[in-house]
Amino acid sequence: MKISVLQENLARGLSIVSRAVSPRSTLPVLSNILVATDGGRLRLSATNLELGITCWISAKIEEEGSTTVPSRTFTDLVSTMPPEQADMVLEESTQTLNVKCGSLNTDIKCIDAQEFPPMPTPDQDAEIEINVKDLKEIISQVAFAASKDEARPILTGVLVTAEDSTITMAAADGFRLSVRSMDLSANVEKPIKAVIPARALEELARISSDANEVITMTLPPGRGQVIFRTKDVELASQLIEGTFPDYQQIIPKSYQTRTLLTTANFLKACKQAEIFAREGSLIAQINVIPGSEEMIPGKVEISGRSEETGFSQAVLEATIEGPDVLIAFNVRYLREVLDIIKTPNVALETTKSTSPGLIRQVGEDGFIHVIMPMHLGD
Repeated sequence: MKISVLQENLARGLSIVSRAVSPRSTLPVLSNILVATDGGRLRLSATNLELGITCWISAKIEEEGSTTVPSRTFTDLVSTMPPEQADMVLEESTQTLNVKCGSLNTDIKCIDAQEFPPMPTPDQDAEIEINVKDLKEIISQVAFAASKDEARPILTGVLVTAEDSTITMAAADGFRLSVRSMDLSANVEKPIKAVIPARALEELARISSDANEVITMTLPPGRGQVIFRTKDVELASQLIEGTFPDYQQIIPKSYQTRTLLTTANFLKACKQAEIFAREGSLIAQINVIPGSEEMIPGKVEISGRSEETGFSQAVLEATIEGPDVLIAFNVRYLREVLDIIKTPNVALETTKSTSPGLIRQVGEDGFIHVIMPMHLGD
């Protein structure tokens, strides 16, 4: 293998694929990145056997070939190189990669590419196309609600369903639920239902940079995998086996009180309450007080308390439909969902202090977030 590549292209490609490298593996080759010539471009691949990422970058190919390079060594080295052309030559007999760039001349000990696991190939017959901008938005509004607890693997994933011209993602951790639906540009050939690890979707959002690009999603039959592909990047992930809970059962079908708030003000009040609530049990009290008949506006009191550090309360004007209600939520959960709300105003729908609350974007359908209440105490 003999190739020339710009340092900035190489650095960008390594930053994309290196997140899939296995840091602690019994297989040394999984700590490496595959470097291979492929159709006139340079292909970089990394995998931990659950998640695999491939990136293609422009390069001048003088001799075809492939090897696997230690990820940390190679990434750190490339980051120190000047923004110039890097020349790389592989000595196949010793699996030594010589890298020259500017004043740098170094040899890196590699592992034969034949030991690297084969990367999956997409099935072009069963694709879903979605705009990158839309995909990043739907992931941002759902994946954060997935569980981090490996004791219930199914909840560490995001349920993805697609039927007709609609794609829906849902994630829950037992205390909250986030659901987002979005229209596709074309009908899907057959309904799709799969649980994709939240981490894989978050990585996909991170590496998908061109907002105008279209990304394709395929689920090759019988492989238990999902593959996402753009022009220059491919991400493959194992699916999570098991049955995702029927989340429709926990979505409130009605409410007694509907409170409309300015998203930015609600978010700021939650951040203030969290400063104190984080010292305790993260409880934020939400006291919804409707206005009177004399046209006095309704108000919402949002408070956080800690025995050690003190008490904080913010009072916000609100448009309130229904009776007063006092309810408590995990303030971190409130703050995290308000962080991803895209509309200027938000609706909080409640029934009573012991029933879940439901958050909606005002003026935009397709997103709902359910938060379980916390005990108010005496």
